[in-house]
Amino acid sequence: MTSDALIPLHTGRQVRDAEAPLLDAGHGPGLMSRAAHGLALTVLRTLRERTGRVYGTTVTGLIGPGNNGGDGLFALAALRRRGVDARAVLLRDRAHAEGLAAFRAAGGRIDETVVRVADVVVDAIIGTGTSGGFSLPEVRGLAEALSRTSTAVIACDVPSGVAPDTGAVAGEAVRADVTVTFGGTKLGLAVGEGAQLCGTVVPVDIGLGDHLAEVAERSARRRMLVVADPMPGGPDARDHKYSRGTAQVVAGSPRYPGAAALTVGAAVRTGCGMVALHASGPILDRTIARHPEVVGADHDISERVRAAAVGPGIGDDPGQVAALHRCLDWAERTGGRLILDASALGLLRDRVAAPPLPVGTLLTPHLGEMRALLRAAGRTDLLDSLESDPVTAVESLACHLGCTLLLKGPSTIIAAPAAETLIHRTSAPGLATAGSGDVLTGILAASAATAPARVTTARLAASAVHRHAQAAHRLDPEGRGRFGASSLIGALGPAGEVSAGR
Repeated sequence: MTSDALIPLHTGRQVRDAEAPLLDAGHGPGLMSRAAHGLALTVLRTLRERTGRVYGTTVTGLIGPGNNGGDGLFALAALRRRGVDARAVLLRDRAHAEGLAAFRAAGGRIDETVVRVADVVVDAIIGTGTSGGFSLPEVRGLAEALSRTSTAVIACDVPSGVAPDTGAVAGEAVRADVTVTFGGTKLGLAVGEGAQLCGTVVPVDIGLGDHLAEVAERSARRRMLVVADPMPGGPDARDHKYSRGTAQVVAGSPRYPGAAALTVGAAVRTGCGMVALHASGPILDRTIARHPEVVGADHDISERVRAAAVGPGIGDDPGQVAALHRCLDWAERTGGRLILDASALGLLRDRVAAPPLPVGTLLTPHLGEMRALLRAAGRTDLLDSLESDPVTAVESLACHLGCTLLLKGPSTIIAAPAAETLIHRTSAPGLATAGSGDVLTGILAASAATAPARVTTARLAASAVHRHAQAAHRLDPEGRGRFGASSLIGALGPAGEVSAGR
């Protein structure tokens, strides 16, 4: 497993600022050469994977007028030299002069249409310069080529039409199978519609080095989680059930009895010394019959509890609402980690209106619950940006509330005050099913109970989200969504782990 499983994410502005001193020093051609080389290598690898060969294959480049088109033209020239029938469709009456000259010198052909049998279409129309609406060019054969399953679409830097900083799409956009991104992985490839349109992301180092690191250090840091980092420690021969950590769960009510079983089942499967459940007698008895290792929780929170999770299925049950407030007081008094999900989020209006929340609190809303939290916090100014720029909205509310915030979705965004923002991008549509969030809450509870104190809440949350997604992929590798939330528990593999951070 790699030691650095978090990819830094950058805005288009950050990359342009890092390029500026190199461009001023005359290194522009070198930057473009490295970008084109990385693009060409990715096209060659895709051709081999798709067709089993390189020589005699056909690649069509959609070439815009700027540097993005230049990257594409230099890459097409390199492909010509490898025996690829590389062609270019110029979408404006001008093109990058040096790139066009190199393409023609390599024997490249300018076409008016997209070749019907193209094995790969390269989208080099517009990159990080995207602003406002974008419409796909009216090129004969383009729609057919982009819709053919045997044609791979490879985007240059970002899919045309995707805002590089937010992933928003104002008009139309290209859907890519692969996106080759230059200098730094763009934030818009991890969130919003961009995360669903970019396909596999291939970062290419073009030599920005310390320049990009300096620019990023002066602004907000975001990282995309790719795999879970190994977490130091874990149970060993000297541990006992209390030293491994106890998680207390407040879940279930007569209206939603199954939520308790889903939450504690996931907590038990994730692994900790003890799981205690607070629920009414019939629900507690039913859950313990299914998970006999679970114990009933007293009204007072045990001093051994390291983490508490409250919310799945509690509705407005008076006993569970009272338990929520006891857990909030416990977190305020001890600094213990507290996960609040589902029904608990709707019961927080008074506390959200008068922040901060206890510092160890993690809120886990979905999009609708996030809107309700913004209204309760008096931050209606962020409602519009929740759609267009969700990262900024999550970061702003996390700072306002003084706690960690996890916005669930295809790209899960995890933000905390004065910390880097983590983004977990996955494609697991089957997770959009009743009870899936309850399972995640159970994973979070056990992860928080067992993580060393030096591991941040955001990092352990990112690991839990990763493990949740892995379970869905094991059950449903083709993404058909044919499973229920209870199946996720059995599909949880080895404990998702996190590092203490850097």
